[in-house]
Amino acid sequence: MFVAASTLCWPDLELQAAIELLQDLEFTAVEIAVQESVGPIRPDELLEDEDRAVQILRSSHRMDISGYRLELASTGEQHYEQFHAMCRIAKATKVVNISVPSAEKGTPFNEEVEHLRKLVAIAEGEGVRLSVRCMLGCLSEDPDTLLVLCNNVDGLGVALDPSVSMVAAGDNPAIAKAMAVGKGFDQLLKFVTNVQLRDTRKDQFQVSVGQGEIDYGKIVTQLEREKYKRALTVDMVPMDDFDHRIELRKLRRLLESLI
Repeated sequence: MFVAASTLCWPDLELQAAIELLQDLEFTAVEIAVQESVGPIRPDELLEDEDRAVQILRSSHRMDISGYRLELASTGEQHYEQFHAMCRIAKATKVVNISVPSAEKGTPFNEEVEHLRKLVAIAEGEGVRLSVRCMLGCLSEDPDTLLVLCNNVDGLGVALDPSVSMVAAGDNPAIAKAMAVGKGFDQLLKFVTNVQLRDTRKDQFQVSVGQGEIDYGKIVTQLEREKYKRALTVDMVPMDDFDHRIELRKLRRLLESLI
């Protein structure tokens, strides 16, 4: 295992500036967000010229890229074409992992399975591993639903976010019950390809490091049992009244002390 940081730790900065700040904080690996909603690079900007995109991603860092966090606003065939372009870029930049959001809650399950199967087939054709991110408000916020997705889509991985299960349990009795009896996301560990981390309480998605309820030691032990060798990604946004550099440094040091 190794510690990485997401460029979304600095959501308002350009890619180069975000990476330089993370380097200053002694991170050695970075997850680069390519999203329409927030982040340093938007898909349309990156995907309009694949050769230029590869140059930008290669020249803008002296850190290892642990993965790409992708969010596309496009639909239909354009969506699959853009995803394929991102997979080609990942291959050219020697990045194996791409994570995407799942559909929103209420989406027909079979529809989402077919969609993810198409994405996995495209990714595997370029030597890329596709993962679904745990996200509130999406099918993937429920560990049981996410497990069924993985069991129905061969080759699908999980970008695990323990904060999502913790907060979702406050609104979902079924998730709360599973966590109370010790299940939580244990059943998903064999599918995990990335882990997103911050400190969290049941009533607040992100709090200062040390003031939440995330058991980092337990998570690392569980991952070690599954022989997990990928990134523990620090994924924190700036908070009012807290020095963001100090928060990021605290979590990096804490995670490094556990691996």
